Amino acid sequence: MEWRATEQLRDVYPCWIWSPLLLPIYIHTYILYIIGTCCTHMASLLHLKKVIYLMENHGEEDVDIVIVGAGLAGLTTALSLHRLGLRSLVLESSESLRITGFALTLWTNAWRALDAVGIGNTLRQTSTQMKGFKIASPDTGLFTSEQALDKDGKFEGYESRCVRRKDLLETIVKELPPGTIRYSSKVAAIDELGRFKLVHLADGSILKTKVLIGCDGVNSVVAKWLGLETPVSVGRSAIRGLVEFPDGSGFDPMFHVNFGGGVRFGFLPVDDKTVYWFCTFTPSQVPTYEEDWQVNPIKMKQFVSSRINKMPQEAQDVVERTTLSSISYAQLKFRLPWNVLLGNIVKDNVCVAGDALHPMTPDIGQGGCSSLEDSVVLGRCLGEALLKKPKEEDDDDDDEFERIKKGLEKYGKERRWRSFSLIGVAYCVGFMQESKGKFMSFLRKVWFSSYTPSAFLKMANFDCGNLVC
Repeated sequence: MEWRATEQLRDVYPCWIWSPLLLPIYIHTYILYIIGTCCTHMASLLHLKKVIYLMENHGEEDVDIVIVGAGLAGLTTALSLHRLGLRSLVLESSESLRITGFALTLWTNAWRALDAVGIGNTLRQTSTQMKGFKIASPDTGLFTSEQALDKDGKFEGYESRCVRRKDLLETIVKELPPGTIRYSSKVAAIDELGRFKLVHLADGSILKTKVLIGCDGVNSVVAKWLGLETPVSVGRSAIRGLVEFPDGSGFDPMFHVNFGGGVRFGFLPVDDKTVYWFCTFTPSQVPTYEEDWQVNPIKMKQFVSSRINKMPQEAQDVVERTTLSSISYAQLKFRLPWNVLLGNIVKDNVCVAGDALHPMTPDIGQGGCSSLEDSVVLGRCLGEALLKKPKEEDDDDDDEFERIKKGLEKYGKERRWRSFSLIGVAYCVGFMQESKGKFMSFLRKVWFSSYTPSAFLKMANFDCGNLVC
């Protein structure tokens, strides 16, 4: 309205008449601008004063590298840095080592990363090498197709093993120096103080650090600070379980899978006596009267059993024999691929890794594998930045900050496209495996089933490299 009024004034009156009339508007706008600027500076000063007060009264602790989250990515990153002689502190919000998900499949790329940090052979001793896929017909539920993982010999030396998450995390922890993990340490806020980052914990303590790494999962505080968008639901959920067969399961070392009609079910042996199973599905498959099924393992078990009632009895026994304490539920989420490609996954001396960087659907089994890749690449890049001797003798903190910044930028460059492709492929594979309709069923029967093994191996055929170049 003001702009239209100005145009009318220009058209009707000469400029020497209408210009003075606009002077109060200009003055009013300028005064508001000055007030707004002063308020912004005042808020910044008050915030800085508050930070200084907290640091003086609660004290601050100087830590070179802070890792938020003692999950797979956080612990492996700490181990990577430890192998290079760099000490880090891992903050974990829970009171003890948090183990969720029971087991995970580790492919060739993951084993290369585990070898890089020196624990691959230890874990191989308690896991079984997978040989291929047994694929059930969505119509009859019977296993009608069998595919060797590397039937064409294109991926010589591939590895695919299912590992208990508990075994994996405890193996990593055993290799870390005492005091590396600090439990009951929930991050409340992140501030900046010059080159340093201030990590405020819920108990009021403050950590001042040169490097801040977010490995705090899908709901990452560090990712939020970086400005990354919140991961979104893919409209599917997962029920997982782990079952023990005291006398041996008798299953071949194969992926036993059945997908189609909105459900994807599968199981595979971890070792001779342990079997891991999963069921991903759209929540619309669950009857509407089942209100508390997401927190009731009895109803979860009943739902999965109802979806695989056509499968052989041996497959049904896997679910039936699972104890209620060994069943879990999770809503599947992923970060939009273009957010990884275009967003801030690194900013100065802050970065994210693991699920904080690239949460993805489990359809190609690369969530944990890619987290291990992140950890090795991140350890290498930080090692190059912090261990490399400066060219000049008068190297100061500013130079070190610039080296850290460039090291993390290198990490981001290496991981951005890899994360983008894994998220995209996983989503597409899951969509095709679970979609309904005659056309999608036809594709699964004549093409997708035979393509699945090579697709898994192709995405796993990646080498993150060693810790030292």
